[in-house]
Amino acid sequence: MDIFRKKDVSKSRTGMKRHLKIHDLILLGIGAMVGTGIFTITGIGAANYAGPSLIISIIISALCVSISALFFAEFASRIPANGGAYSYIYAVFGEFPAWLAGWLTIMEFMTAISGVASGWGSYLKGLLSGFGIQLPTALNGTFNPKVGTYVDLLPILVLLFVTAVVLLNSKAALRFNSALVVLKFSALALFVIAGLFFIKPENWSNFAPFGFGEIYGGKVGIMAGASLMFFAFLGFESISMAVDEIKEPQKNVPRGIVLSLTIVTILYILVTLVLTGIVHYTKLNVSDAVAFALRSVGLGWAANYVSVVAILTLITVCISMTFALSRMIYSIARDGLLPRSFRQLTDTSRVPKNATILVGLASAVCAGIFPLASIASFLNICTLAYLILLALAILKLRRDKGMPQAGEFKTPFVPVLPILSIIICLSFMTQYTKETWQAFGIALLVGSLIYFGYGYKHSEIYADH
Repeated sequence: MDIFRKKDVSKSRTGMKRHLKIHDLILLGIGAMVGTGIFTITGIGAANYAGPSLIISIIISALCVSISALFFAEFASRIPANGGAYSYIYAVFGEFPAWLAGWLTIMEFMTAISGVASGWGSYLKGLLSGFGIQLPTALNGTFNPKVGTYVDLLPILVLLFVTAVVLLNSKAALRFNSALVVLKFSALALFVIAGLFFIKPENWSNFAPFGFGEIYGGKVGIMAGASLMFFAFLGFESISMAVDEIKEPQKNVPRGIVLSLTIVTILYILVTLVLTGIVHYTKLNVSDAVAFALRSVGLGWAANYVSVVAILTLITVCISMTFALSRMIYSIARDGLLPRSFRQLTDTSRVPKNATILVGLASAVCAGIFPLASIASFLNICTLAYLILLALAILKLRRDKGMPQAGEFKTPFVPVLPILSIIICLSFMTQYTKETWQAFGIALLVGSLIYFGYGYKHSEIYADH
């Protein structure tokens, strides 16, 4: 039984259209990264983990993610294939490790889409309640018969809408996404510029109230804040999952990843500095931190604008991630590890129809029925695990195939950066609770059962033999 059989998936041709340019990729990356993290997690992170020193947490997280982004960039230029980490690991380590990386990415993106949809529902409920509008109790919360809630309707509705958008041709879907990203920037620019006039430097005087924290196993402090803020950058890898639709992928994927990450890091630092300067960090443990800060200084109109934009633009994260994940499921199905029906493309727009519908329905069920309080921790640990696999894969790629050729992206300081990435990822993973680790273990077990029960025998490589 050869579970490490390899396949250079960059040789696979698909029927997708190459039409995405560098600006499409930057907006796709920003659309995936700037969402729940900036509108809600910044406040919670400052209040509970790091105080104003959350900006150092953000820089540490950004450095960790940037190192992994360099690996993605080199792989994308040397093995340009749809499917992101899954495809890269398939070519280097073989089928089962690739499947695990793919499965962990599916877990990450699907739970992220569900989590963002739930956050969107909470923002909208807050806005509606201001007008005295309430949904019936049974449709107003995740499954909890004791309090009379059975399904959270609003996240389900938004995910059905998102699925419909992503089923359009990808250019139209990303054009809609780009318009919402521009709107999102306007709200954050308004917050930063207006907030500058209300900053009280004394709010920063106790800059690191929780200290640096522990490198391994800490619960508060700058390092624990960094493990939380890691959530903010998830989605940067969505760019590498759409390689088959990108013009000149060897050049544009590395550029798109690096530029979108740089823009998002600067944005997060500015917003967090202004946020902790306007309001003392102890008061920021709220789900709408940015709007709350504006209200607290009497800028109700600006707070309402930010709330409305947050409601509209959290949809961009769902669109970007649904777009990317459907492409990944299409790639895995094309290799035979998931049922053939998921490789079906629509006749006119060449969009993976069934893969997109699967992502939409599964995310809607999760968002509507399951409470998602600990979702950030679960999807972080899934991501960290496959980023460790990716760091190991770049070491193996260099050993097997040598240095990149002229014109290909080259990750600097190999093997130092891959080893550093593994150490940082392990450090972040130890910050999570026993329950998170148990959920992670169950996810790995289910993924392994799917591979050995279905994927191994239906693999294209198995069929070729």
